[in-house]
Amino acid sequence: MESSPGYTASLAAEIENLGFDILLCPDTQNLTPDPIGQLSLASKSTSKLHLGTGVTNPITRDVAVVACSMMTLHLESGGRAICGVGRGDSSAAHIGLKNSSTLQLRHFIEDFKRYVSGKEVIRNGKQSRFRWLEDRKTSQLNIDVACTGPKTIKMASEVADRISFAVGSAPEQLEWAVSVAENQLKEIGRPQESIQIGAYLNIVCDPVEQNAINLGRMIAGMVAHFAGMKGAPLNHLPKNLKSIAKKLRDGYDMAKHSQDTGNHPQLISDDFVDWFSICGSAEKCASRLRKLTDLGLEHVYQLGGSPNC
Repeated sequence: MESSPGYTASLAAEIENLGFDILLCPDTQNLTPDPIGQLSLASKSTSKLHLGTGVTNPITRDVAVVACSMMTLHLESGGRAICGVGRGDSSAAHIGLKNSSTLQLRHFIEDFKRYVSGKEVIRNGKQSRFRWLEDRKTSQLNIDVACTGPKTIKMASEVADRISFAVGSAPEQLEWAVSVAENQLKEIGRPQESIQIGAYLNIVCDPVEQNAINLGRMIAGMVAHFAGMKGAPLNHLPKNLKSIAKKLRDGYDMAKHSQDTGNHPQLISDDFVDWFSICGSAEKCASRLRKLTDLGLEHVYQLGGSPNC
């Protein structure tokens, strides 16, 4: 959900009452209001809902600043904060910067975890730690990494508390992503129960399937665009996604990111939306979701939606 000054707190309360467990707000300063302050307000209108960024990044946020903000939210909410982080996309692009490398993201995660644990971090040759956190007792603040490519999935499997795949909702795509993570966990000897695996899924529920597909088209294009970001490998992608990713690498309209008025939705066919997303009747959506949870997904972040969801 995009944060909305004056409304975020009340919307969060409605979301909690609907039975959702987690609310994430994007951190993309040119397109949406600041999420962390709004989530702090939402913490006072809710009692169980976990609150986090979906996602922040190492390019526009210094790790000490975002760790301080997120730990403040964690304390204010009684331990309900989650720091969602990724390599950066629209937030960096709208100020003329490139997204981070996987190595930069790894360093961000490692430093973040040390900061929020009260440990020392070496920054530019200087010893750095949160003095204000020294005498406080806190629960663990989990960091959740949004992953698309194999390199980032492997890295997150090593250092994250949670992994959330952004690879679409097709079973074969998620099966591939889960296998990459599980194989990396085995290779480094990390117990699978020490990390939670989930995904961002484009879900639009409508009794008229064409309506659902039309509503899901923009998000399908946005998530497919992540697979085709400049420099990202494409060889591991299935044929139908690879062709779309190549088109979106040059044809994605970043000025209309997360809007359905850009040029990129025109590149997405109905068949692709249906394969890459979960769109249709309640029964169809439930059936598709069951297949995905059977793959081992432990949490799902819903993208898209409709009044009938």
